[in-house]
Amino acid sequence: MWKTALKPRWIAGFVFAIVISGVFVLLSQWQFGRSTQPEAPVNPATEQVQPLTQTLEPGDFFHGTDADQMVSAQGTYDPAKQVLVPGRLHDGNTGYWVVSAFAVSGAPTLSGVGASPQTWIPVARGWVADPADAGDPPSGTVELTGRLLPSEAPLAGTAAAPGQATAVSVAELINYWEVSSYPGFVAATAEVANGADVSAAAVRGDLLPLDIGPQPPAQKINWLNLFYSLEWVVFAGFALFIWWRLVKDDYHRDLEEALDEAEDHHPPAGQNQHQQPDQNQQKVQP
Repeated sequence: MWKTALKPRWIAGFVFAIVISGVFVLLSQWQFGRSTQPEAPVNPATEQVQPLTQTLEPGDFFHGTDADQMVSAQGTYDPAKQVLVPGRLHDGNTGYWVVSAFAVSGAPTLSGVGASPQTWIPVARGWVADPADAGDPPSGTVELTGRLLPSEAPLAGTAAAPGQATAVSVAELINYWEVSSYPGFVAATAEVANGADVSAAAVRGDLLPLDIGPQPPAQKINWLNLFYSLEWVVFAGFALFIWWRLVKDDYHRDLEEALDEAEDHHPPAGQNQHQQPDQNQQKVQP
């Protein structure tokens, strides 16, 4: 069969089938790329800074639409209310997030027994490689700007070391600080005190900025495009199958022609032979 496949016309047919299959594979990749696309583009509204007090309510649920929103707030830090969150990566290095309690000016307070007279929000101010490099938060009134993020879940079964927390979990931090808090935290991008930006992004000392951007939107699968991508793969295989089938049919025709020619040159015994009568078996007429 290889001899038949090496005929010039079938070699040309094989090249043509490979080209067709390659086109089908490219179409399959294109359809597969279209089958997984972002559900919606990044909302540019999240990059427009909004007042924290008009975006989130203390004691309310953290709504998904509030995540990644850039917010601003005025208030003060309490240097006694600061923790380190270990196991955080920055440029491939493992270190700590520095998280400080920020008392939000003008924020509504929660009512109830034991409620704090102020409403606070945890602020992830930056990243350090060594706990000794954390330093105290800015003093005095601070104009805070940052990205609003939902509270993390505390690590179950893990005891935090003194001065540390297992995660940026509001439920965990309010127990440490004994304050009323918003149901989320802010990753700081700017901290203006006395007219100067003293944030990690501006100072660039041992405390490094977190640089947390908006989270990528959820992706959805377009099943119709995924089906088309699989369909083009089948077509690619079918093009090669058609070539192989044509070669096989040609091979069988060559076998049949060779067999016919062999029969014409070498007829079977007993065929095309004239039978001569046996004179000894002729009856003598009286």
